[in-house]
Formats: sequence, C-alpha cells, structure tokens
Amino acid sequence: GWVTHGNLRMYEGPGEQWRETSADGYFEASMLPDGTVLAAFANESSTDCGDVGSPCARTGYRHIDPSGPDGPAVIAEYSFPVGSITDSEVHAVDRVREDTYVFTDMDEERVVMVENDTEVWEWRASSFYDAPPDPTSRDWLHINDVDHLGEERFLVSVRNANQILVVERGEGVVEVVNADDGGSDATCTEEGRLGDFDGDGEVRCGDPSVFKEQHNPQWVGPGAVLVADSDNDRVVEVHRTDDGDWEPAWVLRSVSGIEFNWPRDADRLPNGNTLITDSLNKRVVEVDPDGEAVWSVDTSGPDGPHIPYEADRLPYGEFAGRFDEGASNDSTPTATPGDGSTATPANGSTPTATERTTLPTARSDGAVDAGRGGEIPVLTLAVAGMQGTFAWLPFWFGELHLAVTIVSVVLVAAGGIDTLVASGALDGLRSRIGR
Repeated sequence: GWVTHGNLRMYEGPGEQWRETSADGYFEASMLPDGTVLAAFANESSTDCGDVGSPCARTGYRHIDPSGPDGPAVIAEYSFPVGSITDSEVHAVDRVREDTYVFTDMDEERVVMVENDTEVWEWRASSFYDAPPDPTSRDWLHINDVDHLGEERFLVSVRNANQILVVERGEGVVEVVNADDGGSDATCTEEGRLGDFDGDGEVRCGDPSVFKEQHNPQWVGPGAVLVADSDNDRVVEVHRTDDGDWEPAWVLRSVSGIEFNWPRDADRLPNGNTLITDSLNKRVVEVDPDGEAVWSVDTSGPDGPHIPYEADRLPYGEFAGRFDEGASNDSTPTATPGDGSTATPANGSTPTATERTTLPTARSDGAVDAGRGGEIPVLTLAVAGMQGTFAWLPFWFGELHLAVTIVSVVLVAAGGIDTLVASGALDGLRSRIGR
C-alpha cells in the first residue's frame, strides 16, 4: 500500500538535510514559526484503541523538533483510534493560532478544531451531503484537506465529490467551488462512494472536467483557487465567473516532457512560481509561470515506495489568500485550455499573483529575477536547469559535481588536442585548409 515507510524530509537545494521516519504514513506537513514541524500522520497498528476495539490503527497530528539532540524527534501528539488505516487517516492539519489547530477526520468525514488538546468545534459533512447509515463503513467523501482562511473560515477539499467548500464556523458552507451542475453523477457514485441516501433524487457531485478527485487546494486570491487535479493528472487554477461558475484559467499537464501522474499538491509561491508534488512520478518540481522547471528532486528510494504527498517551500510554506465571498476574477477564461507540455492560459490569463514578498527566481534559461535573498551562483542556476530538464539526474548531483564534470571535459578535450598536435595530424589539416 501507499501508507508505508512514512517519512518527513527537508531539502536544501537538491540535498536532503534530515528525515523523520517513526510513522507508517505522513501526509500534510508545515513548519511553524518556532521551527517545529506540524504533520498529519497515521500508524497501522496500535493497542491503544478505546471503544474501537483492538487491534486498530491510530491517526492524528504531531509536532516534530528537527533539531533534537539525536536528530528529528516527535515532541507532542494528538491522535485517536480508527478501525483501519485505509481511507481513515488524518490527511491535513493547519494551525489556526497558538495552541489551536484544525484537521480533517476522514473516518467520520468532519472538520475538527482543537484548542489546548480539546475539541472545541466541528463541521460534519453529513450536514451538507447525503450520508450513508455509517460513514465509517466506506470511503464516502474522503475529505483530504483543510486550510484556515482567517475569520473562522476554512477551505475544505471533498475529494470524492469533486468539490471544494468554504466552511464558516457558525454558518456552515458559504461557497462551493465546482457546484453540482445537474449533469451525470457517475464519477461520484462509482465504487459505492456518494449516493442518493435520502431518496430525493439528488447527489452533490462537481463537474469532473473542472477537477476530479483533487488534493490540497490553495485559495490564491479573490475568485481564484489552485488545485492539484489528481485524477485528471494536471494542475489547474480555477476562477469564478461573473455568474458564479468556476472554470479553468491556467493548466499544466507536464514538466520537462514528463506528464504528471496523480499530482497531490500545488502551491503558488510568492515569486509567481508553482511548487508541485507529482506523486506517482515520485518527484517534487518547481515551475515558473510559463511551466518551465527551475528545480526538482527525486523522492524515490530502494527501501519503499516513497510516494510524496505534499511539499512546502520554506520559509513561506503554503499560505491562503483573502476570501472575498462572491468575488469573480477579472481573467476568467472563456474555454477550457487544451493539452500541452507547458502552462496553458485561457483568454490570456496568467497564474494569480500573490501579495507576498518576492523570491529570487532561477529560470531554466539561465536568467535570474532579482528578489529577496540576492543572486544565485551560475553553477546553481545550471544545476537547477539540469534537474528540471533531466528527471534521471541523481538527487545528490550538485554544484561540485557539475564543476568537476566541466573540468574533466575540458581536460579530456585539451588532452585530445595535445595528442593530435604531437602526432602531426593537425599539420595535414592546416595544409588542406591553406589550399
């Protein structure tokens, strides 16, 4: 299965800095202001099972100190038992404020706020979707992400419904991204997932051509959401139109000639780039607004599947834009973009910019956009371009290796010329050129 050999990793450039491996599965992770890491996790086997009964799995979120005396260490944990690790894990957790966190409970299909280790609020999906008699008996909605948007509002990803919700504490659902258009519900009812359990003839199911079985959406600004459109094997930014519909405005299907395979995270960075977790290709790649790779890392390894779930660019992490209820986006597309190996805008739109500070951008053409952090060395630019272009390049290949390679090629070439001169082969060549 995928939930094996769980690990958290931190990279600096292409180099791995540390790894934490004490959970069977790690999912969303973010670095907090104090330098610790907040991470959703699951363990397949536990004897601390409460009313669930033993054996059970256990899931929740952890705080990890990367700078422990013996390496990264778990320093705090909030968890609870579930019957199985499959489709019951906590996939996402987000910090609301100090000592207050919100997480997704996929087992009972709810969003939960915890303050000082005590549940203080929950939103149950059964208040909005037709619920089966026992939601824990099937992979019903697969709620896989929650982001705090501020002012007690939360962005919630409901994977099996092809929908993203804005849920407000005390109000419930105040926005539906990709609302049911009355079309076929087959993509949501397959495999016994959603259903017309109350017999009213309706199933809330979003249009799969907008996004399908999505992960880790990011509210990037008024009327704009960036989505890892997993089952469509692409990254898409959707915009709200004046009539309230949501349509693709920017699409990316591949990078460096490699088509995405079940991407599960896409984050818009302050410099306009996008960081993408291409899960089943086992890579994390950063692209510029034109879809050109500027950095990538291979996460595969010999001791397990090492399928990445989510990645953040530090120190910024994944941040949410301001929620404006009902606001449309000025660059709303008029048609769904077509296929292509680069970013495809619709109606001339570009990826939504953020209001955060800029970063230096290493582009694959060797140019550097100035920004906070200063210039990037020439070799770093070259390595970034090579890593983005050649997916087979080892993750440890860095500036030193490139420098040694260049010097070796120059020396080999120089040695070859010396040999030709010594043999007199070039004399004949000069004679022929002279004629």
